[in-house]
Amino acid sequence: MANAINWFELPANNFSRAVKFYNEITGKELQFFEQGELQMAFFPAENNGVGGCVTYGNGNQPRAEGALVYLNGGEDLAQPLAKVASAGGTIVMPKTSIGENGFMAIFLDTEGNRVALHSMN
Repeated sequence: MANAINWFELPANNFSRAVKFYNEITGKELQFFEQGELQMAFFPAENNGVGGCVTYGNGNQPRAEGALVYLNGGEDLAQPLAKVASAGGTIVMPKTSIGENGFMAIFLDTEGNRVALHSMN
């Protein structure tokens, strides 16, 4: 087993709003998939790396409690973190050092999901 995580899904009540939020903070375009009432927008993953998506229509509900997904904050997570508020989210924990493991921050997205960012710088 190369990774402990293989896939994650961030549920949305308003799919378009959630996708716009993640497009803005990541600076990437999520890729759409639709099958019946299920809508998904995939985060980019390189070389068969761990992937995930924003999802709507599968019965999952956004929550601020429970599992915490860490998104790649890039070279400096201060850059995507600076976009959170203007994109409609709320910073819960600012950029914080976690010693030799780099830096982390936590935010609530537009749907109420608690999500983290991680970067080594």
